Amino acid sequence: MNLLEVKSICKTYGSGETAVHALKNVSFSVPKGEFVAVVGESGSGKSTLLNMLGALDTPTSGKVFIDGNDTFTMKERELTVFRRRNIGFIFQAFNLIPELTVEQNILFPVLLDYQKPDRAYLEELLTVLNLKGRRGHLPSQLSGGQQQRVAIGRALFTRPSLILADEPTGNLDSQNSSEVISLLKKASGKYEQTIVMITHNRSIAQIADRVLQVSDGVLTDFGRQQD
Repeated sequence: MNLLEVKSICKTYGSGETAVHALKNVSFSVPKGEFVAVVGESGSGKSTLLNMLGALDTPTSGKVFIDGNDTFTMKERELTVFRRRNIGFIFQAFNLIPELTVEQNILFPVLLDYQKPDRAYLEELLTVLNLKGRRGHLPSQLSGGQQQRVAIGRALFTRPSLILADEPTGNLDSQNSSEVISLLKKASGKYEQTIVMITHNRSIAQIADRVLQVSDGVLTDFGRQQD
């Protein structure tokens, strides 16, 4: 079953001779539990695509379905709740709340939704992410790699059906980059998370189950990686 369906997405900025066609008739699908990497040069349209998948921006034309839900037909409030409960975001800049501890940052999306946190799952994630000894630390007391692991924990904690990662290793050294990608790979398998990761690093992309490329707004599917 496909968790994500993208159908003929086009995105144009401006009009007339100055129009920029950021995405050109992009279509693909992602089965549940697949880890997909999207590669492309700066300005290729890959970040625009991620914004469409996360319903952070609206397309000029086309549809995006997440678990059968047409995101662009939802009203703003309905979409906000749907996004919070069904999509986890991991950003290059971590986007942690500086005044909150590691544990509080991970719990934040659930508390924001007035839900009761699953404490057993929190302990499991802290163990998997190797953050148990840092649970009371503030982001400023962590390394870049540790901060990104917190961001991954925050994205995983709501058990979203889709995780969108935007250059998650962009601010990390090679060792921390490898650890972060391994964690995403493990999340895809262990928790059946469907992950779409944007990266310009092709060697990192090779770890994913499948690689897509965006070039001048056109998407090419290179298919599943060989084990």
